[in-house]
Amino acid sequence: MASEFDLIARYFTRSAPAGLLGVGDDCALFPVPPGEQVATSTDLLLEGRHFFPDVDPKALGHKALAVNLSDLAAMGARPIGCVLGLALPRLDEPWLAAFADGFHALAAVHGCPLIGGDTTRSAHDLAISVTVFGAVPAGAALRRDGARADDDIWVSGELGAADVAYRLLDGQYPADAARLAATRGALEWPEPQVALGLALRGTAHAAIDISDGLLQDLGHILAASRVGAVLREDRMPVAAALAGMPADPVRRAVLGGGDVYQLCFTAPAARRDAVLAAAQAVGARVTRVGRIVAQPGLAVLDADGQALAQLPAGFDHFPAA
Repeated sequence: MASEFDLIARYFTRSAPAGLLGVGDDCALFPVPPGEQVATSTDLLLEGRHFFPDVDPKALGHKALAVNLSDLAAMGARPIGCVLGLALPRLDEPWLAAFADGFHALAAVHGCPLIGGDTTRSAHDLAISVTVFGAVPAGAALRRDGARADDDIWVSGELGAADVAYRLLDGQYPADAARLAATRGALEWPEPQVALGLALRGTAHAAIDISDGLLQDLGHILAASRVGAVLREDRMPVAAALAGMPADPVRRAVLGGGDVYQLCFTAPAARRDAVLAAAQAVGARVTRVGRIVAQPGLAVLDADGQALAQLPAGFDHFPAA
């Protein structure tokens, strides 16, 4: 029977790029170019909270790294490497092989090798922790506190599909095989916008990745920058897979739905052409959905220019009673 160290060697040890010391020692070692800062982020994924027990393990390996790379994207940071922690309730080598395939495949795409981590046995459910490291020139990071009055507000990609897929899988919506097939990829195979984040350095003023819902995550930018925002619901890039759904669940999915892992960012109105050029250069779709205003607060206007009376809430692990 394979030991813990056999499993690490078999599924999670890869040759480290030159200059890095990876899996196999007490610590990983990596260099940071002169004049750059280290950007780092950690996400914890729990079975039953962040993913369903029967999820495709290859997709789960992909997503476990994707959600962290999305944080680097929001900072405009170039990936350097990552570490992985796994708490496993049982030994299932085919599952581990598929999980590792998904993880390493995305790591290779973004130049983010696995350079360390830990494995342990859990009493019940599966838990996954990933920490990523990136590099960004000093002073060039896209932070949450840089938004300014009269900035445009942009989002990348489409909104809403992941929320609908989650609710279908969770039984909150009646079974709909066709809609689940059209939306499930957005939930289980998110594509972190690393290239777009890099391309926006020097153009965008502030950025965040959309993990808990557009309104909630934009709210973090507004709070950090001490500004407000006005959004236009009719400009939102609604996922095509939501066509034919009633207006209320679409609004909830687009404005409040999480697991998006696209970017929300602000940039000067005078730099609209630069934003579009940056997105085109990396093959990303971006949509201008509103503007930053000096007065704190957040309003969403409908197609008639009227403010929505009620706004959907985003995800919170510890909501107020």
